[in-house]
Amino acid sequence: MSDARRPLMAGNWKMYKTPAQTKEFFNAFRPLVAGVDDRDVLICPPTVCLHAALSCVVDTTIAVGAQTMHFAAEGAFTGETSPGMLVEAGVPYVILGHSERRQYYSENDADLAKKVRAALDAGLKPILCCGEMLEEREGGRTESKVGGQLDADLAEVAADELARVAVAYEPIWAIGTGVTATPEQAQETVAFCRRRVRERFGDAADGVRILYGGSVKAANIDTLMAQPDIDGVLVGGASLDPKEFARIVRFAAPA
Repeated sequence: MSDARRPLMAGNWKMYKTPAQTKEFFNAFRPLVAGVDDRDVLICPPTVCLHAALSCVVDTTIAVGAQTMHFAAEGAFTGETSPGMLVEAGVPYVILGHSERRQYYSENDADLAKKVRAALDAGLKPILCCGEMLEEREGGRTESKVGGQLDADLAEVAADELARVAVAYEPIWAIGTGVTATPEQAQETVAFCRRRVRERFGDAADGVRILYGGSVKAANIDTLMAQPDIDGVLVGGASLDPKEFARIVRFAAPA
């Protein structure tokens, strides 16, 4: 990991926890990560829990992010949230293009290019997800799939904006399955992501934080974070448990 890329330890709660449960989590979590100041800590709860979460991180270094957003500033889009709404709520980060959004809500690369652009225009820091299915990996198509997503989804980003974007490589076959890419597999594809970004953006790629996601837990965090190109993690289920996620946040840096 480059000294210039501060680790980002992010939790994606998906559709779990109520506002009351959110407060319970933070009451337990805050003291467990007190004093952690050399890495960024981020929790992305459901939209209805954003207010509760934000109220719990006042006077801490913990950040709160959203799990998705629409690319439009406003409009007749029932159930959606705009970039400006997130900014006014006090949210600095937004996850974009998670595989579940692509699979269940038909988000495509054209939509995501607009979402990344809209997030940056609003002052948000997008976390762009990419990843391949099991049959794509087994068919030797990991790089074509992931590279194609990066090319398309970053199409409207300028080199001088790139450092505000984080990329999360999440092999779809490892999300919520208990199967984790080996540290070597994760490093290989994360390094490919950086090479692909460098092909278009040049040295600006050195400032992009690239995360790994997919069944990350306390038992494997240290070996994952020891990989040279992995700058953090996007954690699903393990981020719901304050003790488990605190251990992930407090990964042991390689000697």
